[in-house]
Amino acid sequence: MNQSEFIKTINPFKDRLFRLAKRLLVSTEEAEDATQEVLVRLWNNRGKLKSYNSVEALAVTITKNYCLDQLKSKRATEMRIVHSNYTDRDAGLQQQAEDRDSWNWVEKIMDELPEQQKIIVQLRDIEQYEFEEIAKMMDMNETAVRVALSRARKAIREELTKKHSYGIKSN
Repeated sequence: MNQSEFIKTINPFKDRLFRLAKRLLVSTEEAEDATQEVLVRLWNNRGKLKSYNSVEALAVTITKNYCLDQLKSKRATEMRIVHSNYTDRDAGLQQQAEDRDSWNWVEKIMDELPEQQKIIVQLRDIEQYEFEEIAKMMDMNETAVRVALSRARKAIREELTKKHSYGIKSN
């Protein structure tokens, strides 16, 4: 595989790798480093890439594992999830402020989820992967992915509901 074939293979999903890394790591710089490391690993193994059914699934798996290793390292105490690409251009100023506040709460709630659920929410709800693809990437069966996603969404919904109804007494 030459350089142009490699770029043609990797280009369609390299941004997804970066967004996944950004979801799991601290900052843009950490995510860029992780993405670059994954691309280097893929380049070094470019001769074997054609033997995989999905190079994208392989790349996501490598990214996930690399990021989790980084989180386990000494630098993990300095890292936190930051994700701020959600905007609604058609909403009014007040709605934009409410949406931003809600998204900030969702990020904080996601930060408290178990790693597996956090990754599954990122892959399904943000990156829009299919359940079958996520199952391959996470080395799980589809049912387990659906259950984990359901539990994660329920936890996010319950916590967000608590935040939005703070100070409101329900009978």
